[in-house]
Amino acid sequence: MRPPVLVLSSLFAAFAVATGLAAQEVGQGWPAYGGDVGGSRYSALGTIDRTNVGRLRVAWQIRTGDLAVEPPPPRHMAFQATPILTAGLLLLPTPLGRVIALDPATGEERWRFVHTFEDRRYPEFTSRGVASWRDPDARGGEACGLRIFAATVDSMLFAIDARTGTPCPGFGDDGAVSLREGVGELRSWDYATSSPPVVADGVVILGSAIGDNQRVDAPRGVVRAYDARSGTLRWAWDPIPRRPEDAADPSAPERSWSPAAAKRTGAANAWAPLSVDVARGLVFIPTSSPSPDYYGGERPGDNRHANSVVALRVATGEVVWQTQLVHHDLWDYDVPAQPTLTTVRRDGSEIPAVVQATKMGHLFFLHRETGVPLFPVEERAVPASDVPGEAAWPTQPFPLLPLPIVPQTLDPARDAWGLTPFDRRSCRKRLEALRYEGIFTPPSLGGTLLYPGYSGGTNWGGVAIDPVRRTLVVNATNLPFQVKLIPRERYAREREEMGPGLVREFAPQEGTPYGLVREPVLSAFMLPCVKPPWGVIAGISIDTGEQLWKVPLGTVPDQIPFPIPIAFGLPNLGGPLVTAGGLTFISAAMDGYLRAFDTDTGEEIWKERLPAGGNATPMTYEADGRQYVVIAAGGHGKLGTKRGDYVVAFTLDDRARPKRAGPR
Repeated sequence: MRPPVLVLSSLFAAFAVATGLAAQEVGQGWPAYGGDVGGSRYSALGTIDRTNVGRLRVAWQIRTGDLAVEPPPPRHMAFQATPILTAGLLLLPTPLGRVIALDPATGEERWRFVHTFEDRRYPEFTSRGVASWRDPDARGGEACGLRIFAATVDSMLFAIDARTGTPCPGFGDDGAVSLREGVGELRSWDYATSSPPVVADGVVILGSAIGDNQRVDAPRGVVRAYDARSGTLRWAWDPIPRRPEDAADPSAPERSWSPAAAKRTGAANAWAPLSVDVARGLVFIPTSSPSPDYYGGERPGDNRHANSVVALRVATGEVVWQTQLVHHDLWDYDVPAQPTLTTVRRDGSEIPAVVQATKMGHLFFLHRETGVPLFPVEERAVPASDVPGEAAWPTQPFPLLPLPIVPQTLDPARDAWGLTPFDRRSCRKRLEALRYEGIFTPPSLGGTLLYPGYSGGTNWGGVAIDPVRRTLVVNATNLPFQVKLIPRERYAREREEMGPGLVREFAPQEGTPYGLVREPVLSAFMLPCVKPPWGVIAGISIDTGEQLWKVPLGTVPDQIPFPIPIAFGLPNLGGPLVTAGGLTFISAAMDGYLRAFDTDTGEEIWKERLPAGGNATPMTYEADGRQYVVIAAGGHGKLGTKRGDYVVAFTLDDRARPKRAGPR
């Protein structure tokens, strides 16, 4: 039975207090990138529900203009923004440095902020969101009393007046702060900012995106906090301890860093979105792998603070706790998603929790105040490296609950897949030729199967949490990759001989004895060499860790010119939105649909084709008495989905008859 409106509202209010969401944000729609600063991606709006979702129709659609520029933008540019709603404006960034304010009911443009830059060789060419902050000392109507903070791909942080779209002159240098200072030697193509900042207690906090596998001495992955009024740097935290006295763990020196390695290693940056517990004064940082990803001989130890969830004091940047999810990363298993705040109910108590999704398909539930796992985590022995100079860490953490969202073992004889018997035999031979001893098999000179691959499991789309139904929803990709280390003296020759291929990537890993080549393991039809589904969406009980349901996400890719009656499930980038109407909205998959699933059962009950790939996370809000669902449709270069620069809003058409999704 659906909860009465008053009960549902009170439950959401309790959830807001538990996650540290400011009281004035409750019920206002979508004030932060993740719905709230805790990243729940939940809306208490329920006008659109399971009984009427079939009547959703396009309410308005706009184009940002990013694809109309000259010269044309690079192929890897991706429009992944999730708008926010604040002060009656729908606000979103674009990859080319624009921030656009729209009327939420009509899509009419109210203002546009434009920042221009020439270089387009950034490691991540996207901008996923903006943040807002109301100055408590500002008088009503005062300029910049409500500020929009936008970090552009060329690593400039802007404070923009929400009323006019003009820079706030008292912030930094005429409204801008450069984020490219104090992070070491930079090359234009290896440092960017892609995820939105967070704002708490008068400070703006953000990380950075750093190009993978280029060199040992990559830029430093510093997380920084700036005064929201003046732009003055308040604190900076480097995940890699640079001072010799901080590098080693006195109780177990071998578990951390050697001072020499800590001094020269870069990255361990936080490229995914951050989250905040306002009540506890904590900001949660998801860190990535230290540089480079696939060879760690120059950085022995477990590399503390890298590949971790780290809780910092908002006021000072002091480390409160850290929990490492991957030791001595050799697989590009960054912590890729926003840490999401919730509560776990156990024995009559509510435990403050932070949930972290991973590329491995693991979900870690951690106590928000201590980082201690709330479900058992087991350190298991994993394969050793056979590469000269490498010392893989002997164990890795495995949560016993929830179960992994994607497979972590592969038997080529059983799991190789193809459209034809020839295709299947070819895939089996390819898989059998690679070193593989389960997840965390280290890279090798002869070639290693990575399963899940570095783009497997869950990525930056993260999870969504329905606090009333006590359900977490997460989507994931099931895709095998192979990686091969190439001795330095042969790297240039092999790169020239092999060529780039359609999906093959080479990287030099300068400062190490090895370059690398990596690519997905695909058949002659360019389909994954493992059994589908290749993409899934699942519901998990927050309180017990039980998997409630799991179904394929996506049907037949647009790239396949003939119909195949199999619910493949497709590789996906983007995340879910859950609502009080019992619905989970998601696009993400390669087939270009926005879908609605029943949050209780996982049944797909509605879908609609988008004008381009929907590789972004949708959001929802109410305007003029109507509920809208909005998504950016821009496609994604690496997924090969149709490109676009669209923002599409859906609402109920009361004249339409219900339309169900049909067969998946």
